[in-house]
Amino acid sequence: MVTLMASAKPVGALLREWRQHRRLSQLELACEAEVSTRHISFMETSRSQPSREMILLLAERLHVPLRARNTLLTAGGYAPVFPERRLDDPDLAAADTVIQLVLRSHEPYPAIAIDRYWNLIAANQAIAPLLKDVDESLLTPPVNVLRLSLHAAGLAPRILNFSEWRSHLLFRLQEQIEATADPILNSLYAELMTYPAPGKKGSHRTVQRNDPASIAVPLRLQMPSGTVSMISTTMVFGTPLDVTLSEIAIECFFPAEEASAAILRSLSS
Repeated sequence: MVTLMASAKPVGALLREWRQHRRLSQLELACEAEVSTRHISFMETSRSQPSREMILLLAERLHVPLRARNTLLTAGGYAPVFPERRLDDPDLAAADTVIQLVLRSHEPYPAIAIDRYWNLIAANQAIAPLLKDVDESLLTPPVNVLRLSLHAAGLAPRILNFSEWRSHLLFRLQEQIEATADPILNSLYAELMTYPAPGKKGSHRTVQRNDPASIAVPLRLQMPSGTVSMISTTMVFGTPLDVTLSEIAIECFFPAEEASAAILRSLSS
């Protein structure tokens, strides 16, 4: 995995790494950015210094995350343009209100907000009943929802379709690694791959094929009152200009059938 997060490299080298990571030729990127291939080559080899506007243009065409766009600008000798603030910053009060509104409005069904490393930012009240038998060590902040789901001391023993759900989560994490080239996510993936399946020895690496008739991969969770089957949707801010907001996702779980809805309503009450 090429690490694209460090700013010690010149901007041209970082642009080249992002282009290669996106599997584009210099000609393809030149066509996307409407510049000459020669200009792309000169920038990548530091024979030409890209302007601030050119860096932002190429970053947009390469779908570079906002955090990494700031890194490109810094490497090129320019000030970052995308602020990064804590979610409790007064300037992000409106966004925090939206997150809390979505979480509360989704009750009695579970919903969570997570950051770029899948660490829990917030959750509604429907989450707590699902975590009653989870080891306390996994609930100590920062709570990582992937560890919480796949660790043998977490939800894993109660996930009836564990292999399917595990494959689904790891695939999503792989897609995120591909998009961001973040080495911390790569390390998280390597850690999760070492987790054994509940009740079995060794790492569990079986990948199940999903039912072609299914509309989504469900989470089938065993509860004392019965099996809760849920499907999830992911929400992100559509046009974020802040690094923090660009990396927040809200995951809302919906009951897959009425029996699961009834159990979730009873747990909430």
